[in-house]
Amino acid sequence: MSAFDLTSIWAFVIAFAVLMYVVMDGFDLGIGILFPFFSVGEERDQAMNAIAPVWDGNETWLVLGGGGLFAAFPLAYAIILPATYPLIIAMLLGLVFRGVAFEFRWRDPRHRAFWDMAFTAGSVVAALAQGITLGALLQGVHVEGRAYAGGWLDWLSPYSVLTGLGVVAGYALLGACFLVMKVEGRAEDHAFRLARIAAFATLALMGAVSVATPFLSEGYRERWFTMPALLFVAPVPIVTAALALGLLRGLAKRQTYAPFLCALGIFVLGMAGLGVSMWPYAVPQSVTIWQAAAPERSQVFMLVGVAIIMPMILAYTAWAYWVFRGKVGTHGYH
Repeated sequence: MSAFDLTSIWAFVIAFAVLMYVVMDGFDLGIGILFPFFSVGEERDQAMNAIAPVWDGNETWLVLGGGGLFAAFPLAYAIILPATYPLIIAMLLGLVFRGVAFEFRWRDPRHRAFWDMAFTAGSVVAALAQGITLGALLQGVHVEGRAYAGGWLDWLSPYSVLTGLGVVAGYALLGACFLVMKVEGRAEDHAFRLARIAAFATLALMGAVSVATPFLSEGYRERWFTMPALLFVAPVPIVTAALALGLLRGLAKRQTYAPFLCALGIFVLGMAGLGVSMWPYAVPQSVTIWQAAAPERSQVFMLVGVAIIMPMILAYTAWAYWVFRGKVGTHGYH
């Protein structure tokens, strides 16, 4: 097997891990973002119970994606981390604080209002940090030689803030659509209303990011607006528009599963669009995946481990969601 094949395979492995994290941890971060809009008591308890069995397992994919980047593309890891240290620190602190709040709101009823606020704050900070990190990478990282050569706040720009807000809105959409499937009564009615608002916000911000991205680099414009590449990438916005219509129609008709499936499809196509823009760079416009790749022997060794571990992760994840399928009440699953 050639180095080209191995490196490409690893790029897709990491992209898949990131996609799984975004769509799976995205909806439980989204529930945290929307948490203040649910009534204290039954509505919030149902929202928490909906993700109680799966929220920590969803973060397995973040470990796989980050660890895979470190192991398979060490040069990219060494450049991206210093360029986004404040964001990575904020994201990890947000996830930690959110996890603590999730556990303590049940064990410390006297301070439940504080833990609810902490749950929301951790979710918003984590989602915003992830979105700004994405924008910072897309707008470019200052690299000299084999190291990051920019400043402490180079990641901060109107574009990165726009992508950050887009991710927050997108996670809120996933969270609301997930709750539509899982909760009942007033909480379900409230989830439908929030999903409609989040849908319009997500589509508007996604459109704004899509319009702004080609202006960041000539390379981006060539991939999206020149022939024959245009023929291959044109289905992405077309299918995204169709899914957006399906999402809005499903919410209007109060369908249970269609909105969440359409929202997932929109995220998958959004990731596909990012892949089109970034390929074949590990650090956009600076370092390709082959320049950043680990030695071939290391890639082979790690790929064997991934081939064993990833099916196990997929299997226990599928089993957990199957066991905890259906609607959830204030005291647990029916």
